[in-house]
Amino acid sequence: MNDLARQARLWAQKWRWYQRNELPWNRARIHWHLLRREAFARWPLHGDVLEAFEQGRLEVGAGAMFEPGVWLTAPGEARIRIGAGTFLNLGVMVAALELVEIGDHCMFANGCFVTDGNHRFDDPAKPVPWQGFTTKGPTRIGDNVWCGANVVITSGVTIGERAVIGANSVVTSDIPAFSIAAGAPARVLKSIEYDAPQR
Repeated sequence: MNDLARQARLWAQKWRWYQRNELPWNRARIHWHLLRREAFARWPLHGDVLEAFEQGRLEVGAGAMFEPGVWLTAPGEARIRIGAGTFLNLGVMVAALELVEIGDHCMFANGCFVTDGNHRFDDPAKPVPWQGFTTKGPTRIGDNVWCGANVVITSGVTIGERAVIGANSVVTSDIPAFSIAAGAPARVLKSIEYDAPQR
């Protein structure tokens, strides 16, 4: 019986931690933070969102929209900045080790993953999940960037404004503004040119 009680306590601790956003009072507090920022999320919203909001480490601009299954994780001192009018579609994950910045009016299709971290795997005596993370520096995405489905943006990358990243691409190096890139690793395919405004 003692073993069962210990297992039940462990299970309850894990449930309370991993499902904390589902607790009604926490869910209400998250919606309150979004309301104050004129942003909106369709549930479920995953990750340490409440802690990051309340510690000032999660910034969300007015008009930002999160579809179901978005996951925002910023443990410890990590910070995430998401600009005004930015749209994160189903299952988008943003994982910060130090800093991930996403500009205004960006659009991320289903299943995108944006991070400034990498899993370590260099210690053969330790299981990979226990080895922690490294970073190549902040990941920054400019205004009006559009990422197709399942795009992965890795540590230390900067994507310039109005760039378009094709579906299933893996961005491992900087992408200049006003360009279309695709592939794994992503490469610039062409520049975007705009007609002069009519007067």
